Amino acid sequence: MRAVTGWRGPVVVTGTDTGVGKTVVTSAIAVAAQAAGLRVAMVKPGQTGTATGEQPDADVVARLADPATVRTLASYPEPLAPLAAARVAGAEPLELYAAVDAVRAEADKHDLVLVEGAGGLLVPMGLRPSGEPWTVADLAVSLGAPAVVVARAGLGTLNHTALTLEALERRAIPAGVVLGAWPAEPELVHWANLSELVPTMVGAVPDGAGGMEPGVFRRSASGWLTPALYGVLDDWRAWADDVS
Repeated sequence: MRAVTGWRGPVVVTGTDTGVGKTVVTSAIAVAAQAAGLRVAMVKPGQTGTATGEQPDADVVARLADPATVRTLASYPEPLAPLAAARVAGAEPLELYAAVDAVRAEADKHDLVLVEGAGGLLVPMGLRPSGEPWTVADLAVSLGAPAVVVARAGLGTLNHTALTLEALERRAIPAGVVLGAWPAEPELVHWANLSELVPTMVGAVPDGAGGMEPGVFRRSASGWLTPALYGVLDDWRAWADDVS
């Protein structure tokens, strides 16, 4: 499942798991799209772990990419799945169609709206009006949005990535894969995984990119992404030669 060049409107950024680099990839896409002349918004439906003292994802995107608009719809203290975090906090869970309406409102004002999920594709995010949980996959279906799947480069990624892509394909959601943290010194497992994933890949972000000075990040981001995500990476063989 390859992305179509120049996705516009809402685009969901999900992952094979938590901690795979979704926020940095979201930032890189925002940078590349803005360099291509697009007006970009980032929406984080559910931010958890605010009590840990870590910088919220929306703040990271604002620092690295500085898109026109950055919004967080709901925040919860505990570092849990958003629905679980809402229940622990005694807070109102985020309702699916409230999230859909918020994203569509931004799509009316922007060329591209990057909707960053929490954890993986099927993590419970909140509740439907019926009281049933909803996931990032449900949000993508409701928005008619394609998905960027952020994956690890190392051991275990092939299974996790295949499962995520299969779940998206069953829902008729177009998708492309970005490696969230390509190591500075890749090993055999990384190269083997790359060769398997290239047919679905639309980018690869270097490990540690989130720690770059924002100016350096913005000058570099387009080189990590293919034209499907407004980047300039168009030859994986040449890319592999450069990083090897």
